[in-house]
Amino acid sequence: MVQLQHLNYRELPLVEKIIRDETWLEGERRGHPVGPDDPVVRAKVCEIVLRVAHEWREKVVAELDARPGPRRIEVSPPEQDKAA
Repeated sequence: MVQLQHLNYRELPLVEKIIRDETWLEGERRGHPVGPDDPVVRAKVCEIVLRVAHEWREKVVAELDARPGPRRIEVSPPEQDKAA
């Protein structure tokens, strides 16, 4: 089963850099420019992000834990009507 991973907004610049780097690298491999929507580029970017996302998340959590105040706001799901 595929696990869904949510990206933190702090991770977006890193993902954008990976996309740029992999687009350039694939163009070099083929000997002509390719776009970031190329299937090989997309697959490589996904592979890299999935491999390093855990490390990024640990770093962000450590930064949040070092800040004063609550780390995040917890939202409880709405309670179901028990008078049914």
